[in-house]
Order: sequence, then C-alpha cells, then structure tokens
Amino acid sequence: MKEVIKKAAALGYDPEHGFPEVIAAARGRLAESLMALAEKHGVVIRRDPDLAEVLSVLKPGTPVPESLFKAVAEVLAYCYRVNEEFREKIGGRKFRHD
Repeated sequence: MKEVIKKAAALGYDPEHGFPEVIAAARGRLAESLMALAEKHGVVIRRDPDLAEVLSVLKPGTPVPESLFKAVAEVLAYCYRVNEEFREKIGGRKFRHD
C-alpha cells in the first residue's frame, strides 16, 4: 500500500494585489505542523486533497495560477462563510481577514 504524504497550503487574498496568493505551503511532517498551527490559532481549514496537491509545491508569495482561481474562490468563500457563522454565534464581533 502506498504511503499518503500530507500536503497543505495556506492562502491569502490582498485586495490591493487583486489575486489570491500562497502564504505557506508544505508536505509531510511540515504540512502536519502547518495544519496544527492553523487549528491552534482558529484558522478555518478546508480539506481539498487535489487542490492541496497543486498548491503545496508553490513557494510562499506566489500568486495562485489563474487556472485555479475558481477552486480557490470556492475555498475562500467557504472560509468567509464559516467565519461569518462563527461571528454570529459570538455576538457579532468582527474578524480581520488579513
């Protein structure tokens, strides 16, 4: 049986740039550490193995390839939706998206 290597990528969106970018990417144990750190700090995690496969090889600061914009937009929309639902549960406090 083939060993599955974990992959992870952290994405960000800066309206000034106008495109999403990779802010961290990792494979293996480093990917596990990246996800653990995200969970520890309350970062919304969306598991998408196919997208992680592609994004995990990009260097931080790399713009997301245009061919992946739709998939990344879906991930970011999911994260914003989860943040909004959480904000409603805690009484309307706002979270910064930067």
